[in-house]
Amino acid sequence: MAKIYTEQDADLDLLKEKKIAVLGFGSQGHAHAMNLKESGCRVMVIEKDMRKQQQARDFGIEVVEIRKGVSEADILMILAPDENQADIFNRDIRDNLAAGKMLMFAHGFSIHFSQVVPPDDVDVTMIAPKCPGHMVRREFVGQRGVPALIAVYRDYSGHAKQLALAYAKGIGCTRAGVFETSFQEECETDLFGEQAVLCGGITSLMKAGFETLVEAGYQPEMAYFECINEMKLIVDLIYEGGFSFMRYSVSNTAEYGDYITQGKLVTEETKKTMRKMLVDIQSGRFAREWILENQAGRPSYGAMKRRENGHQLEKIGEKLRRMMPWLKNKNKNR
Repeated sequence: MAKIYTEQDADLDLLKEKKIAVLGFGSQGHAHAMNLKESGCRVMVIEKDMRKQQQARDFGIEVVEIRKGVSEADILMILAPDENQADIFNRDIRDNLAAGKMLMFAHGFSIHFSQVVPPDDVDVTMIAPKCPGHMVRREFVGQRGVPALIAVYRDYSGHAKQLALAYAKGIGCTRAGVFETSFQEECETDLFGEQAVLCGGITSLMKAGFETLVEAGYQPEMAYFECINEMKLIVDLIYEGGFSFMRYSVSNTAEYGDYITQGKLVTEETKKTMRKMLVDIQSGRFAREWILENQAGRPSYGAMKRRENGHQLEKIGEKLRRMMPWLKNKNKNR
């Protein structure tokens, strides 16, 4: 079982004399920076986007150029996308990172797969909230917190974990609990979960269900409602109370269908495929493919994205969502 740290295990006073630079003011970055500032920490933001720069300034947070931020900060939290971190580190961070500083991440990818190779004389840690940034911010404002993971890759100073826990307290995560892990474990389980279940697995299952009904002659609107739209209702029930609460909440017919179907869809062959996916992640094969894809300008990524965005279910879904005024427009960034 993972070790869990809570409020009494973290000392926010450890950050009082520290300057913290948050690289990126996006989903996670805005929450980290705002929460740390409201916790009494000295925070700077490194951000290229002019609109986000202004948002940070409006909140009273200093915005600095990257090399200045790296030079002045005692703690640097890197919240840029995985695929950009190596270039940013090699170009702007490495030569400006003095001994004794702390380099932080919210995901293990760059360190575990050696995309970022820090010098030997700095601490390297991770605090990874297990939810989107807007929830990190919302729960903090509500005097609550969200669970997070902590990992120490290098403890040069001898107190890297204590400092990372203080950071976790500063963004509110020790209110809920901070689970100890490693960069390797966080990275490999995160990638596997995204590919096998959360993104690749669930979208493949929903799309296959939609296509099966449409190919059998049913109206695509009916297929969308049953295989895609109602997925949120089921996931919300699981999120609230686990599988048992979901099964308690649905009809007896649906619960019976749940039990008799599991072994038909997710077979031993499916598990073999999952194990192969995990091996590809553990071996670094997936990481190498993704790095090469970015270096080549993302030709396969772009083609797959265009194909998926053009699928019939996307067109049907867009039409049906226009009939649901309670939904915000989620298509503007596609």
